[in-house]
Amino acid sequence: MNKDENKKKIIVSAFLLIFAFTGSYLIYFILQITLNTPTPMVVVVSRSMEPNIHVGDLLFLRGVDDPSQIKAGTVEDMTGDVIVYDPRGLWPGAPNDPIVHRVIDKYHDGQRWWFLTKGDNNNCPDPAWIPEENIIGIVVGRIPYIGYAKIFLTDSGLLIPLLVILSMLLVISIVWD
Repeated sequence: MNKDENKKKIIVSAFLLIFAFTGSYLIYFILQITLNTPTPMVVVVSRSMEPNIHVGDLLFLRGVDDPSQIKAGTVEDMTGDVIVYDPRGLWPGAPNDPIVHRVIDKYHDGQRWWFLTKGDNNNCPDPAWIPEENIIGIVVGRIPYIGYAKIFLTDSGLLIPLLVILSMLLVISIVWD
């Protein structure tokens, strides 16, 4: 092998290594821009939206340009938009994780929109009205159950060690070749 071939292999290996580490971030960044939301995907971790949305479903979100366009249904008909919102600070003991619930009512107070939400599987609406600025996005798609891998790896504490091991194996494989 001559020097030019070695340089070419090193450049290709470096490119593959960089792409392997940045590819998922690039895809996520593209989804953020395309779907107009800082959080374009979430994994469902509760049964509050069953039978329509299940634990482990990966949801895709679209940002809200015009909150007046969010469709409100009723408790009975379940036709309102399903939104994901940040509940922090809205009521005492609100969870830190985003909530996925259906809009069952809305109103405008002259300055902003407010939304009342309820899980399809819950008996009562959520304890507070949701201001438009807390809405992360509207659910526009889902991949059933694929999020179980993320739930398992996060809950078991294996996510970071697995990523480190896979990264090391990738680096070793590229350097070895």
